[in-house]
Amino acid sequence: MFGLILFGIGITLLVRAELGAAPWDVFHTGVSELTGISTGWVIVITGVLLLLLWIPLRERPGLGTILNAIVIGVVFDITSPIIGDHELLLIRWPMMVGGVVIVAIGSGFYIGAGLGPGPRDGLMTGLAKQSFAGRSISIRAGRTFVELVVLVIGIGLGGAIGIGTLAFMFGIGPLVQIFLPRLTMSAVSPTRPVQGAAR
Repeated sequence: MFGLILFGIGITLLVRAELGAAPWDVFHTGVSELTGISTGWVIVITGVLLLLLWIPLRERPGLGTILNAIVIGVVFDITSPIIGDHELLLIRWPMMVGGVVIVAIGSGFYIGAGLGPGPRDGLMTGLAKQSFAGRSISIRAGRTFVELVVLVIGIGLGGAIGIGTLAFMFGIGPLVQIFLPRLTMSAVSPTRPVQGAAR
């Protein structure tokens, strides 16, 4: 729970910095702009709908999966008005960098708990288990494909893209790699592949 709350705060900082959101959150903010539904609720609804896609992929959710689908979006909606809007880049740049770091720390806590991947991660690992034209795809390829698709759709919907998007895409993996071994519970292998950084 602590990790998911941190994750939600980090996402809020990234979005509120208005320098570009993470790929999935470009999609979430785009859908929010289009529908008028709060970004937090879009995060929750997307997470629940993605769990339905787990059925044909034969993925099994854990307690952490269900909590992930709900908590991050709720935290976003609670913290977004508290963090508020800021015009000064002197404030927005630290918000962006801090957001990426806090998401990485949150990822280390919730992945390290070993209670199940997030809905978006399960979609990627599920795709990696499938065979397409007799060939399987790697988790990295599955993740890249899914994130590029949602990023393009999010841009088309008017989602928040910018330098923060690049900072997240290139920074989150190495940062999670740093924090995950230090935050992993002893019953969970710290050498398992990093799969939870994108929710």
